[in-house]
Amino acid sequence: MSFQDFKNFEETQNNIDWLSRLELLTATLQTLPPHLNVERAYLLLEMGQAELELAHPESAWDSAESALILFLKVEDWEGAVQACDVLYNTHLENALIALANGIWLGVTFPIDPEITAVLLEHLVDETIQNADGAAVAAATACYIIDLRAPEKKHQSLRFFADQLLGRVATRHSQIDNQTAFQAWVQRLELNDPSKFLPRLAQVLEVISQNKWWFDRDELRSRLP
Repeated sequence: MSFQDFKNFEETQNNIDWLSRLELLTATLQTLPPHLNVERAYLLLEMGQAELELAHPESAWDSAESALILFLKVEDWEGAVQACDVLYNTHLENALIALANGIWLGVTFPIDPEITAVLLEHLVDETIQNADGAAVAAATACYIIDLRAPEKKHQSLRFFADQLLGRVATRHSQIDNQTAFQAWVQRLELNDPSKFLPRLAQVLEVISQNKWWFDRDELRSRLP
C-alpha cells in the first residue's frame, strides 16, 4: 500500500466514524421528548460538528442554527457561542455574521475563555494584515483569559493568546523584538481594556452588518 493509499484509507475510516456518529445522534434526537431543549440543543450542536467533518456545510449550518435558537431560548451562552463557531466554520454566506454574534456573547458572558479565544482567533484570521482590528481581537483574548481562566489552565491559555498577539504584531508592524513590541502595545492602547473593548465593539458592528440574533440591549440590562 502506498502512502497516498494509506491516507485515502485513513480518511475513509474517519468519514465512516463520523457518519456512524451522525447516525447515532440523529436517531437519539428523534427519540428525545420535545421539551428537553438543552439536551436537544447539544445533540444538534454535535450533529453540526459531525456534518462539518463530513464536509456537509449546509447541513451543518441547519443543525447549528437550530441548536443556537434553543441555546438562546434557555440562555445557555456557552452553547450559543459554540453553535456560532460551527456556523462560522461552514464558511457559508453569513459565516462572519455568526462570528460577530458569537464573539459578542463570548466576551459579554463569563463562559469558558478558551472558547472565546478561539473565536477571537478566527477574527484575527479574517482581518487584513495592517488593520488594527486584529490587534484588538488578540488583546481581547489576552484580557479574557487573564480575567476568567482557572489557575490550572491560565498558563497554557495565556501562552496561546500571547503567541496570537505576537503574530499580529509581526504582520501589522513588522515587530521583531520585545522593546518594539511593548511600544507597539502602548501605541495601540492594547494594555487598556477601556480603550480596546469599545474598538472591538466597532469591529463587530461592521462584520455583523447590524444583523444581531438577540436583543443586545435587553441582555445588557440584565448584567450585574
